[in-house]
Amino acid sequence: MAEFLILKLQGPMQAWGEHSFEGTRPSGNFPTRSALLGLLGACLGIRRNEHLRLQQLADSFLFSVRKDGRQVKTVWGEVRALPVIKMTDYHTVKDAREDYVGLKSHETIQTWREYLLDAEYTVAICENEGAAVSIAELETAIRKPIFTPYLGRRSCPLAQPLLRQQLTAQNAVEALRAVEPGGGIIYSDQKFEGSADRNMRLRDVPMPGQPRQFAARTVYIHGGDHVSE
Repeated sequence: MAEFLILKLQGPMQAWGEHSFEGTRPSGNFPTRSALLGLLGACLGIRRNEHLRLQQLADSFLFSVRKDGRQVKTVWGEVRALPVIKMTDYHTVKDAREDYVGLKSHETIQTWREYLLDAEYTVAICENEGAAVSIAELETAIRKPIFTPYLGRRSCPLAQPLLRQQLTAQNAVEALRAVEPGGGIIYSDQKFEGSADRNMRLRDVPMPGQPRQFAARTVYIHGGDHVSE
């Protein structure tokens, strides 16, 4: 059995960045590992140049993310599924870098940034072996964050408090089943014995000493009708 912190990520807009630079910045269909670590790092008050603390945080926890379906009641009393919509925001940026490695800047560039509308996720967090940061420390930080947490970008505020509950379960899948709505596709750091997992490779593991550089990991997919994203 293991202890899990359960978070709810809900808001009018969310943005979970995929590989990009200044121009086009797409959003993934579920929170990346780098985004979740950034969210928790903000709660703990870890600054971007604190590479050791960032690495300790990254090594301390495993994540499982469930993509939840939302429902709304119409004015006629009918309950309907609320679809998640992707929106692209166009704007301009001054003094953007010209390429991935150089520091020379343009005057102004055009950018296109994607957002998810009406998305909702449940996240189960457990300690990794040899964790330098404990579940108890993390819970305290989430309840009283040092820096303001947001859903991927500063323009994406939370619609409800992050922390839903703490519970004990055999694994992350069992922990998520205990939290409403119960079902839904799960993307996890962990492969569970006896489950019919599928998997995919995703390059979203931050490398604290190398800004904007990411290592790859295997994401295990549990349940749902998965379509490669």
